[in-house]
Amino acid sequence: MKLEGSSILVTGGAGFIGTHVVSLLHERNCTVRVLELPDADVDHLRNCEIVRMDIRDRDGVMKAAEGCDIVIHLAANPNLWARDSRDFEAVNHQGTRNVLDAAARAKAGRTIYVSTESILTPRRKTEVISESVKTQLSDMIGPYCRSKWLAEQAAFESAANGQDVVIVRPSVPIGPGDRKQGPLTRMMNDFKEGRVKGWMPGDINLIDVRDVADGIIASIEHGESGEAYLLVNENWTIRALLNFLGEVHDRRPPRFKVPYSVALGFAYLEEANCRLRRNGHVPMATVTGIKLTRRCFRFDGKLSREKLGIGTMRSCRDAIREMSASASNEIRD
Repeated sequence: MKLEGSSILVTGGAGFIGTHVVSLLHERNCTVRVLELPDADVDHLRNCEIVRMDIRDRDGVMKAAEGCDIVIHLAANPNLWARDSRDFEAVNHQGTRNVLDAAARAKAGRTIYVSTESILTPRRKTEVISESVKTQLSDMIGPYCRSKWLAEQAAFESAANGQDVVIVRPSVPIGPGDRKQGPLTRMMNDFKEGRVKGWMPGDINLIDVRDVADGIIASIEHGESGEAYLLVNENWTIRALLNFLGEVHDRRPPRFKVPYSVALGFAYLEEANCRLRRNGHVPMATVTGIKLTRRCFRFDGKLSREKLGIGTMRSCRDAIREMSASASNEIRD
């Protein structure tokens, strides 16, 4: 699909991935409209029309999509915990349906739905996850994963009904510009401040956020409606990541292996404590996050890269260094 000079709505365009996507769209001479929450920081965005809106507002989203050639849907609650778990269903699932319906009503030529790798981990033992993986709602751990799985199904349904919808599934983005301090950035800050006392077995797939943005642009130009593409790069273990952070910050990484039962119990206590405090505090560990460590998070996205024409990706080691430096600067600011 032609991208140059298009009018594009980006939901969640001020977020970590969205900021980099918007930058690439400007390079392609696109007219960009960003839909963001009323209290979102958008000062870093330039040459964008800002629409202050919650994607739960169906009528508002309909109006925001008017006149747009392409819709990129990034807005979501990306956290693994919320004080009210019903927020995940309302924002991630129903909000996605609102955006899909708005794009259809606006006769947008293409809608890109940005999903997540967290919904691709089946209960059955799996060595590596590729594009052929199939999961069910019963595979999902926690309300976040359930809401994102249902949202992705809504995107598939829209495509099956004739709407041009392409799905991308990024793994964990790393690199500069995480202004909202997502889970990985918070973990890096906890590590730097000496609050990470142990490690757990588990895998994590990392990808430079700029490669995610490149992949989203490629999905507009080369993706096929009704298809889902993996945007993944390097497979790490959690322990290897902590060891590398030790090198970055010249700090000894934790040596204590935390038993699963201990970590899970700590997560339950953390979540309960955060619900009681009601001051915006987020848990250092979440129940969903701990349970996910027992699932496969090793990915192979070679086929997706070939189909989208994506070449060599950036080094995750370099991106981790940039992310860590960026996070430190955000705290000082």
